[in-house]
Amino acid sequence: MKLNVTIELLQRGRWIIAKIPELDFVAQGRTIEEAKKNLSEVVDIQFSEMKERGVFEEYLTERGFLIREGTIEPDHEVVGFEKHTLQVA
Repeated sequence: MKLNVTIELLQRGRWIIAKIPELDFVAQGRTIEEAKKNLSEVVDIQFSEMKERGVFEEYLTERGFLIREGTIEPDHEVVGFEKHTLQVA
């Protein structure tokens, strides 16, 4: 099954953090490739456990995803990221 997502990559010290914000999954590695590989493993493990518990499709629906013809895709499109400073109390 194919999964279409946005992967956010952050540098934190010597580590690369890979996130899938839409699914709230995170992994890390020493390189971008390792972080993405580890993130793929997290997805595999989480999806496998969800399928075993019978909550896989419910989770995807709650997170805003659709399953179509062997592909999992968001029901929305990320159009950008901005750094912004907000004034807080």
